[in-house]
Parts: sequence; structure tokens; C-alpha cells
Amino acid sequence: MPEGDSVFRLAARLRRSLDGRTLERGDLRVPAHATDALDGMRLMEHATHGKHLLTRFDGGVTLHTHLRMQGSWTVTAPGRSLPRALLPDARVILAVRDGPTAYGLALPVVGLVATRAEHDVVGHLGPDPLRPDWSVEEAVRRLRRDPGERVAAALLDQRNVAGFGNLWANELCFLRGVHPDTVMADVDVPALVALGARCLRFSATQPGAHQVTTGRTRKGEQHWVAGRAGKQCLRCGTTIRVRAEVPGDPGRRRTWWCPRCQPLR
Repeated sequence: MPEGDSVFRLAARLRRSLDGRTLERGDLRVPAHATDALDGMRLMEHATHGKHLLTRFDGGVTLHTHLRMQGSWTVTAPGRSLPRALLPDARVILAVRDGPTAYGLALPVVGLVATRAEHDVVGHLGPDPLRPDWSVEEAVRRLRRDPGERVAAALLDQRNVAGFGNLWANELCFLRGVHPDTVMADVDVPALVALGARCLRFSATQPGAHQVTTGRTRKGEQHWVAGRAGKQCLRCGTTIRVRAEVPGDPGRRRTWWCPRCQPLR
């Protein structure tokens, strides 16, 4: 699943292509909005909150989308169109006059809301390190609400901090030297929040650094533990372990850790 830094980068790409321009064609190919035409609207800005994308138009209307596991966006150059084989997957089509076209493919969440009512779709989320209204204090407070919760689960709960997905939950646990099953009462929460915010911002904004947590760009070495089950720890050489977070989880969420670098105390 794309994480907050991925959606932030997506918003930046759409911003460069579409913001400030008028739609020649705006289609929402979902039953709830099949008759809602966006033609003629002006794209004002693209904003994010965690993994949610908010596309704001003039007239006080916002398009709310979420990628979840299968969604994606692609932008075609002026005069080009999406390959015909992919058109059935297009849930959103935003074409600006004399410019590019953005296609939202296989998006599981597509909705229109009044811009003033965006809180209805993202108000449940915790603070986001990539937003101007980021609050370290609020993030720490929320993560401390349940002292008995596992640190990996607490990081994944978007009501605590918005934007950390499974990759970041695993990598942050490694970087802090804590086992994913460590309870929050035994975690230095301010240090965890500070590291997580710094990593997410770096990943979201620095060229070539997207979700590279080790500083190494060689294939198989970009992450400390995530996706490295059965391989040697890049720090100590111990075999990385993995387990299914939830048996039968359709999202196939996994937890990875190094038994030596992250002992369960």
C-alpha cells in the first residue's frame, strides 16, 4: 500500500501538471458520481493528509481519493491518451485544456465533498508530518493513549499519526532498536515520533531517497528489514525474521525484524 510519502510525491506531480488550469474534461467513473461532470472547473490545488489525496476545485468542491492497495495515477502528455487496454480501469479522468491528462486507475475510493466539509472524510486522522499543521505534541499524546498497545500496531493506526504504513512501521522499529511487539509503555515515544517525521519528510522530498531507509540504493539493500525475510541483517548479519501480521490478511501485511538488533525485552 502506498504510504504518506508516496501520496505526497503524487500530489506534487499532479500539482505541476494540473494546478491553476481549467478542465476540458472531468469524468468520475464510479456509480455514486457517474452523472457529476467536472468539465469547466478550475483546479486550485492538490493537498494530502496521510494517505488521502484532496483535489480542490474552484466553487468549493473537493475530489477525495485513496489508493489503498491497488490504486494508481498516471499522467499523459498533451495529445496523448491512456492505452486502450487500461481505460476500463480509469475511475477518474482529469484533462486540462491544451495540456496533460491525469488518470486515476482502479481507485477504490472516489468521492466529491464540499471543500468546507473535508473534515468529514479526513477528520478522524491523526497529525501528518508532511502537513503545515503537524503537531509533535499531539502525535506523542495519541501514541501514548494505550500503553499496552504494540508499537507496530500503534504506528499503523492512522488515528495516531497519519502517513506511516507497514514499511515505515517496520523500518522505524528497527532504527529505534525495538521489537515490533514492544508495548508503547516501554517505548521512547518522543524519540520515535521525531525520527519518523524526519524520515517521512526526507523520503517525500529528496530526489532518489523515496523509501530508501538504509542510504543504499542497490536492489535488496534499500531497507533494513522490510521485505528481507531470510536474508542477513545489514547491520549484524543475523537472519531477518517475518510473520503474517494477521493470518489470512487479504492485504498480506507482514512484520519483519532482526532478533539481535531488536530483542523483545
